[in-house]
Amino acid sequence: MQYAKYVKKVVEMRRIGAHVSAAGGPHKAVERAAAIECNCVQVFSGSPRSWKRKPIEQLDAEKLHEARRSAEIDPVVTHALYLINLASEDAALLENSMQALQYDLAFDAAIGGAGVVVHLGSHQGRGWDAVREEVLRRVATLVENSPPEATFLIENSAGQKGKLSSDLAEIRWMLDRLSSPQVGWCFDTCHAFAAGYALGDPRNGDRRSDDSRVGTRGFAVEEIERLALWAELRCVHVNDSRDPFDSGRDRHANINDGEIPSGDLSYFLNRPEIESLPLILEVPGIENDGPDLENVRRLRGLVAEA
Repeated sequence: MQYAKYVKKVVEMRRIGAHVSAAGGPHKAVERAAAIECNCVQVFSGSPRSWKRKPIEQLDAEKLHEARRSAEIDPVVTHALYLINLASEDAALLENSMQALQYDLAFDAAIGGAGVVVHLGSHQGRGWDAVREEVLRRVATLVENSPPEATFLIENSAGQKGKLSSDLAEIRWMLDRLSSPQVGWCFDTCHAFAAGYALGDPRNGDRRSDDSRVGTRGFAVEEIERLALWAELRCVHVNDSRDPFDSGRDRHANINDGEIPSGDLSYFLNRPEIESLPLILEVPGIENDGPDLENVRRLRGLVAEA
């Protein structure tokens, strides 16, 4: 097979998608994703600004399945509300968080989804050690009370304002203790870069002592390997970063417009361990309307650069 044809085949096989609006129903999100040349998609189960959700029984899953078949969109990933905090000491916030996640897990099962991506929340100054057992019990309760088809995916964070899971070792700790096929994790490139994980190739010289991009947490691929996290990785959020390396700030930029070196991003995205995983854009978009065709094409360019 000629090289150009091989590259085209590999790119077409990759699952490249975006988080798009589900206004009008999840089937509309599928149509919006297809319109910007995606072959997978991420959605909210309802309004991202409200705890309120319509009864799961009113979900027209068959309309969504038909839209997916027609557009050849697969998989569908659900993102939990950003309002959630499983480490909160506020009883009302915690109750809303648990109810929202229970709904999203039921939604994921009903649509035949690939999981619910969750920001676990913030320790609010108390520290990881002080909250981890509480968070563990809450996640275990959610999983135990969800349909067996549902999957809970822990997302790494940039670490701002005490957000949990900026250290990948925290995710490893949770996965080990939950020990469930219904639990995995999601890697966000912007969050990792902001938390101090270099996304590039560690074989390109020993840069740990003199390259500021390496930071205190080293290379992402080495840390994922050390923690044996590849097998439980289910999804990758692909976002550039508006802020410098190791900034601790979670602000997404369009692909190739931010601070992450494009070669480093391409290296990570072309790792064989993630070739079959959905790559989901959560970028602002060229016109600040969210992920768009230009960003989808930029991402396709990066995965063709192996």
